[in-house]
Amino acid sequence: MDIRALNAVQSYAGARPATQADPDHAGMAQRLRSGFQDFAETLKQSEQMSQAAMTGQADPHALVQALAQTELAVETAVIVRNKVVEAYQEILRMPV
Repeated sequence: MDIRALNAVQSYAGARPATQADPDHAGMAQRLRSGFQDFAETLKQSEQMSQAAMTGQADPHALVQALAQTELAVETAVIVRNKVVEAYQEILRMPV
């Protein structure tokens, strides 16, 4: 066997674990799902508070607080989306 081929096989075998799934990152999907559910719950609570305020059943202070929480959640979601798009575009610019 050629030494270069042997080096290539050894390098490939050494790099192979890098392509395997990392069990520590398996919980990432669960954390993302939980974050999305929290975001949806925040939006739902704000909508319910808005409806209650329109019918006179809610305190205006509670409405303002709910709207502020919703605004913060939406701004955070937009920032995360922008970072994901930016990372994707950076990957596309990488030479192959």
